[in-house]
Amino acid sequence: MNVGMTRRSCLAAALPVLAPLGWAVPAAAHAGQLEEPLADSVRSALSAAIAFEAPPEPEFASTQERILYLRWLTTMSDRLRRRKLDWEVRRDFLQTAWYESRRAGLDVSLVLGLVQVESAFRKYAISSVGARGYMQVMPFWTRVIGDGDPGKLFHMQTNLRFGCVILRHYLDRERGDLYMTLGRYNGSRGRAPYPNAVFAAQRNWQFDGRLTG
Repeated sequence: MNVGMTRRSCLAAALPVLAPLGWAVPAAAHAGQLEEPLADSVRSALSAAIAFEAPPEPEFASTQERILYLRWLTTMSDRLRRRKLDWEVRRDFLQTAWYESRRAGLDVSLVLGLVQVESAFRKYAISSVGARGYMQVMPFWTRVIGDGDPGKLFHMQTNLRFGCVILRHYLDRERGDLYMTLGRYNGSRGRAPYPNAVFAAQRNWQFDGRLTG
């Protein structure tokens, strides 16, 4: 499967039963990423990962892979219907989330669970500490690894791109420990409420990808 610029080419150099959908954002989600010093090599590669602007058009190596993707898209669209009424809006969001998750080497169900907790799928969400958009990205990231324009964090693909690249960066820093990674993403590293909330939300977006028949 080819999702455009792969994790190896754009990230590796830098990065050594559906529940009821009356979602609320827990108090833990109102924290945000903390600005930390970055090595020049990490900053450069994160910037490169953000800057690559290929459109989120999935390509598939086989018909079977395409069928699985379309089944995933249909299933997730049904689950998201109450939050995004328009089919094209749902499709564009889910396709972009799928693309950016795969590009960063992340499980799309984890990313969707994080979006649920962070913003309840609200594109223009702003937290009490200024985090923005679907993945509640802190504006300082646009200065550190972007072009300095925090307004772009309300653009769907830009927000998902930043969020997934940042989450991948934290996952590598925490050597694959998702619990600590999520805490770092939220600015509550080592505390349970936020990771537990994301893990619980992730279950809403898991998909059995087996083909039958």
